[in-house]
Amino acid sequence: MSTTPAEPTFLTVDGDRIALRHRNGRTPGVVWLGGYRSDMLGTKAETLDAWAAGHGRAFTRHDYSGHGESGGAFADGTISRWLAQSLAVFRQRTVGPQILVGSSMGAWIALRMVQELHKAGEHERLAGLLLLAPAPDFTAELMEPQLDDAQRRDLAEKGYFEEHSEYSPEPNIYTRALFEDGRANRVMTGVVDTHCPVHILQGMDDPDVPYTHALKLVEHLPADDVTLSLVRDGDHRLSRPQDLAMIVSALEGLVARAAELQR
Repeated sequence: MSTTPAEPTFLTVDGDRIALRHRNGRTPGVVWLGGYRSDMLGTKAETLDAWAAGHGRAFTRHDYSGHGESGGAFADGTISRWLAQSLAVFRQRTVGPQILVGSSMGAWIALRMVQELHKAGEHERLAGLLLLAPAPDFTAELMEPQLDDAQRRDLAEKGYFEEHSEYSPEPNIYTRALFEDGRANRVMTGVVDTHCPVHILQGMDDPDVPYTHALKLVEHLPADDVTLSLVRDGDHRLSRPQDLAMIVSALEGLVARAAELQR
């Protein structure tokens, strides 16, 4: 049996047609939140879907607008826009407690979802967070300090700049709107009260997100329920067989922890 539904279903959010795949199963379910320019059919998402299928666990994933099978223009995307889409998928396609698994930028989306769900009184929907090579606040923390004069000029005059991608033949595009909106969505400015277990996996050979960023993130999370696992030779993708096994193990630990807390 295929681990992936053959075709996605769609949800319209603020005019954007968002593609998603949902597997019914037991709770706590798992919600996948991908990274910048990634899609829901990547290695890590497929691995988690296969795990969910084998354990009868609910699993939900989607593509942000401008990504994968979703509609909309990539250049129109911002953290606020992708956050709204993720919350809509979460609220309309999942039931009961969920573990959010956020990869790279998806970890930023996950942390913002935590804040919005708590604000709305929906904290009981959160059973745990698994953050992979987390890149919260990456526009302000990791990119802006490194921008050269040409990139700053392009942002000011053209509204965007392009950068070579290590993962795609197409260049990455970063817009002025993304940077401005990113500042409004920063999470590493104070304590992020998750009120649920958090496990962070971070490669120490990550060329995109230094492991010191994960260490800094831990300072903003409640210290009594956070685990940080550093993978000495791990890169940003964390998609090698040994990385995938570690991700599954961490997820199983969060599922077990959620079961303990429900007793």
